[in-house]
This record gives sequence, structure tokens and C-alpha cells, in this order.
Amino acid sequence: MRNAETWLHELAVRMFAASPFDHTAGTDVTDRRIRVVDATTIQEPGSTGTDWRLHYVLQLPSLECDFFDLTDQFSGETYKRVPVQSGDIILGDRGYCHREGVAHVIEQSGDVIVRLNWNTFPLLDKDGGSIDILKRLRTLDEYNPGEWPIWFEAFDQMYNGRLCAVRKSKEAAEKSKERIRKTARKNGGSPRPETLESAEYVYVLATTDQKTLSTEAVLELYRARWQVELAFKRMKSLFEVGQVPKKNERSARSWIYAKLLAVLLIERMIHAANFFSPWGFDERKP
Repeated sequence: MRNAETWLHELAVRMFAASPFDHTAGTDVTDRRIRVVDATTIQEPGSTGTDWRLHYVLQLPSLECDFFDLTDQFSGETYKRVPVQSGDIILGDRGYCHREGVAHVIEQSGDVIVRLNWNTFPLLDKDGGSIDILKRLRTLDEYNPGEWPIWFEAFDQMYNGRLCAVRKSKEAAEKSKERIRKTARKNGGSPRPETLESAEYVYVLATTDQKTLSTEAVLELYRARWQVELAFKRMKSLFEVGQVPKKNERSARSWIYAKLLAVLLIERMIHAANFFSPWGFDERKP
């Protein structure tokens, strides 16, 4: 296993490169490449903490992996780790809501749609003044989405974007609030009123323009992000990615690459099965 690390990694990379999916496929809302980034923690048996972090990027709508990286537990989630092509739109959760990471994607001629974390990502108006996010969210009419222009500072320069938001249903809002209260009780405290009020909304930062994606399209794309969570759950439950049964670093990496290769193989087999010809050949080929 130790000696197989490079070989297994190359197999996984080539399996992706030879996959039957259209790598340039977009969605029904834009012809640009849509990618979703996330990370999952991996622990070795007997460990008391996170030993590895698997960074993973999927394309929509194919759900195909186009990038993965295995790092130690000290390497956090950031857009700066992800290779960006011009025109990419990369979706991320709050863990990726960092000004330098978002600016990195913009500098590479890409865009992001990321769940906003206002504690780590202060929004500004065009004059550089701070924005009261809750004040804007309160103006939302029923369940109709809304948006506002925003700016943020990174690398000593200003970047612009859009704050897109929609009000949650009462049931969804109460579930979110209860999770916040539960976490606060576990930590021996109580949530701030502003935190509870913010749970009544879904709000994301988008750097695309209105012409590329409407407010509704931005929010609809963010809803698709749950598919990444589903992919990680599938890997953890079916392939036990969450438990690396090796102590040696090289063996552990080989094991992870083998699991990723298995995932890519199954995706390719599913695709082949969907287009299987019952008479055993493709009549379109001479």
C-alpha cells in the first residue's frame, strides 16, 4: 500500500480524465461551469481528533469530481486551495467565506456563490462604510428574494458583489433557531438575539452580475450545494472514508486514493448502465 500511493493517485486522475461526462456541462440557468467545493474530516482508528482533511470539488449537474486534495488537520477550508479556470462559478458553504479566498477566485476570472458569515466577512457600501445586514434582510417581502450591492476589502483593494437573500418558512426558521440554541446550551451560553434573527433568512454572497445569474438563480444554485454533502455521506457510509485503517502516512494516502478511485469507477459504471444498449452495440457507430 505504501508503494501504491502514486499509482493509485494517477489511476484516479486518469479515470476522471477519461470519464464519459461532458466536463463543460453547465446547468439550466447558465452555460458557465458550476463547481461545488467542500471538505470532510477523516480520522484514523484510535485517534482523538481529526488526522486528515479531504478537500473535494464536484461539478454540477454531473456530480463528477474534478479536484481532490488530502491534507493534514491544520489545513483549513479555503478557495485559495482550489484551481480556478476563467468563467468558473464555485459554490461554497460558510467555511469558505473568507475575503482573501473569494478575492483569489475573482483574480482568476472566476466567481463565487458562498453562504455569508458576517462575523468573518464584513460587508461595505460603495463609500467603504459598514452595512447593517439585518436591516436589509428585514425589508424582504414575504418569501420573495431580494438583493443589494455590496463591497468588501481584500489584499488592500476593493471588490464588489451582491448580497442575495430570501426569508425562510416559519418551520425552517424555527428548526435553525433550535439548532443554534442547542449549540449554545452545549457550550454553556445563550445565543445573541441578532444570531437568532439571522436564522430566519438564507443569505449568500455572489460575485456574478445580474445578467449572468438573477437573484432567483443564485439562490437556486446554492440549494444544489446539498449534493456535495450527499456525496460525502455516500463515501463515508459505503466506502468508510471516515476511518483510515492505517497509521503510516503513505499507506493512508494510498487508501484514500483507492477509495476515490472506487467512487469514480462507480460513477462511470452508472453512466454506462444508463446508456446501455440492449442489443449489445451502438447503432450510431459504423
